[in-house]
Amino acid sequence: MSKIIQLRRGSGAEHNNFTGMPGEVTMDMDAKTLRVHDGETLGGVMLARADQIPNGTGEDFDITTVSDEFWAETIARFAPSAISKYESRDIDININTSAIEYVFGTITQIPFVVNTVCVCQSPDAGYAIGDVVSAFGIGAYANPRPNAWIDENGLHVRIYVANNAFWVCNKTTGIATNIVPENWKIKFYVYC
Repeated sequence: MSKIIQLRRGSGAEHNNFTGMPGEVTMDMDAKTLRVHDGETLGGVMLARADQIPNGTGEDFDITTVSDEFWAETIARFAPSAISKYESRDIDININTSAIEYVFGTITQIPFVVNTVCVCQSPDAGYAIGDVVSAFGIGAYANPRPNAWIDENGLHVRIYVANNAFWVCNKTTGIATNIVPENWKIKFYVYC
C-alpha cells in the first residue's frame, strides 16, 4: 500500500500570522498553492501556480516575448571574453639541442591552450609544402605538449627535444616516420 504525506495547511489569514520552521512547506487552502518557510518570514513565501505566471495564461513560456535588452545585458554579464589566437613564426627544427623555445614578447597573460605543430617545408612522409601536421612526436613521445611561462620578456613557450629525432604520422599509411629536420619547421599556437 502506498504512503500518503499530508502537509500542514490553513487559510491565507492563518498563514499570514504563521512563521513556519526552516524548510517547512505548507498548503494555503484559500490561494490553492504552497508556501515555503525559512523560520523567520511571517507567512513564508507563496509559490506561484501555472496560471499565475506573468503572461497570465498558464501556457508554456514563449521565449520570443523576452526583450532584446534582456538578452544584451545577460550576454554582456555572462559571456566569456573573446579568445585570441597567436602563432609563432616557423622555427627551425634542431635535434642537437635540449629544447626549442619561442618568446611571444607581447603576451602577458597565461594561455588557455598551447599547441605545437610541424609545418612541411619540402615534400616528406607523404606531405606537401605548407601542410600543417599535429600528429607528430619527438623520440618515444607522441604529440608532445610545450611548457609555457611568463616573465618580464613575455610568454615563453618551450618544447623539449633532448637530442631526439622528430617523426610524423605518414600521410598515407599513418605509420610513424622519421623526418628530415631541414624539410620541416615547428610552429607554436597560443590561445589566450
